[in-house]
Amino acid sequence: MSLLETANITCPYCGEANELVIDTSVAQQEYIEDCFVCCRPIQVRIAIGENGQFSVSVRSENEGF
Repeated sequence: MSLLETANITCPYCGEANELVIDTSVAQQEYIEDCFVCCRPIQVRIAIGENGQFSVSVRSENEGF
């Protein structure tokens, strides 16, 4: 498996699809990524399992995880 994977997410503001590049060498990640369409800040949380599978959660700026 490659250390870089991609994931498709939906912007919680405008509903447009965005593609993220995920570094799977870091087990837990949380950061802000601007939407490629509306430029609003998306909170991204990524968890990488021991088997290499990952889960991605996204929220708007005002929502908490």
